Amino acid sequence: MTASGLTTSDATTDILNRARTDPVYGAFLLLRVGFTALPILMGLDKFFNLLTTSPANWEGYLAKWIADLSPLNPVHTMMVVGVIEIVAGLAVAIKPRYAAYIVAIWLAGIIVDLLTYSGFYDVALRDFGLLLAALTLGRLASVYDPPWGKRSRSAAAPPAA
Repeated sequence: MTASGLTTSDATTDILNRARTDPVYGAFLLLRVGFTALPILMGLDKFFNLLTTSPANWEGYLAKWIADLSPLNPVHTMMVVGVIEIVAGLAVAIKPRYAAYIVAIWLAGIIVDLLTYSGFYDVALRDFGLLLAALTLGRLASVYDPPWGKRSRSAAAPPAA
């Protein structure tokens, strides 16, 4: 049972029903799940290089000037990037109200990297779209995810317009 007296199954059913009937809440939930799962998966792949084909590994996306700034070699630098992405995904799962903006800043850094490393402008443009989606998640979370330390009705129902 949850604190509200509902079983976990009932709470999940309520969340899914609300997502189905309230398109704005559905968008929030979809973005929250996406920005939780995808950074975790991409972060894990920094250790396995299963998702990259051209370039053959993640280090191929690292601009030379960033590699030169890092005290680590490019492989280990990308592993640190992977850990940061995993933490960012977990943070979105826990508190999207704040973590969405951290993800947006992270994506801005990736965009700078890609724009300063010739040949990946298409990926930079895609990441700009993801940055906009992360900002949208942050705005939606301001309605559906209460601030730290506050239990508000906004998590259960949006405020009246």
